[in-house]
Amino acid sequence: MSNSINLCLTDELRAFIDRNCGEGTLFATPSEFLRDLLREKKERLEAAEMRDGILEGYRDLIEGRVLEFKNDLGATLAEAKHREKQGWG
Repeated sequence: MSNSINLCLTDELRAFIDRNCGEGTLFATPSEFLRDLLREKKERLEAAEMRDGILEGYRDLIEGRVLEFKNDLGATLAEAKHREKQGWG
């Protein structure tokens, strides 16, 4: 299924796109170039979210907000919720 978007670009942005697609470039068409830019942006945002999650996990570890997993996910989650309500003290 193909979706299209019409964009109004400044002359500067249009020139940038034109310089990066066509003969002698990596992209045959402006659409290929813009799709690649969008994929890169999406990957950067997803990587940033992942880094934030990892950092949050490190903060939890440093501050003692960890539980040993004993092969029962439901019980572990229930214990985590209980401790969260109690302030992990």
